[in-house]
Amino acid sequence: MTGSDAASRGQITRPAGGLPAAVLWDMDGTLIDTEPYWMRAETELVEAHGGTWTREDGLAMIGKPMSVCTAVLRSRGVDLRDEEIRDFLHSRVSAGVASGVPWQSGAQALLSALVAAGVPLALVTSSFSVLADPFARMAGVFDVVVSGDEVRHPKPHPEPYLTAAERLGVNISRCVAIEDSSSGLASAGSAGARVIAVEILVPVVAPVGVSRVRSLEVLGLAELVRIAAGDVLDLRDLRDRRDARVPAQS
Repeated sequence: MTGSDAASRGQITRPAGGLPAAVLWDMDGTLIDTEPYWMRAETELVEAHGGTWTREDGLAMIGKPMSVCTAVLRSRGVDLRDEEIRDFLHSRVSAGVASGVPWQSGAQALLSALVAAGVPLALVTSSFSVLADPFARMAGVFDVVVSGDEVRHPKPHPEPYLTAAERLGVNISRCVAIEDSSSGLASAGSAGARVIAVEILVPVVAPVGVSRVRSLEVLGLAELVRIAAGDVLDLRDLRDRRDARVPAQS
């Protein structure tokens, strides 16, 4: 659902009980495990042009704006225009997701709990709308979608998260953002949100004041209430909600 769609349905219900004013979600790697699709597509493209693309190369692209990705791929010998590279990557990733949405463990349960509690949700992704919009329609829970091709300054700039909060009509300082990359963490943090770093695929160097988990399974409404209030939680040693009764402070 876009910002205009959210506005057309009227005032968004504000959550009570200390919950965040909204939860702002990154997509790739955070909600859904699309990173293997991106890496496979990057490898295919570089090798088709006589180059080599390693897993480390793919990991280095996580969370980067498309403009950075296309520049790096062209530096590896991909002799295509930026839009051709984008179209190729998008087609491959779209095909992968079409075969079955690769939800991260715990993502659907947490989304359902937030919807039931009346917490507005935004999808804030560096992926372009050609990928973000179909996923958002399928998920059916997002009040706002901010994709990488509709902002002037993508992550790590704060514009994507500031745009999401503005469209929702909420104060960014009362929002919680959930991210899995350094550029996403920088974007959400500089915008003024409370931030959770999800270290699912690779370790993340989280700035001071950022809560950390290794799985969305350890996050529930109780943890989000604490984080929204300013607590910084380090839940990386916990495996699921059964272990999350007494979160460790960082």
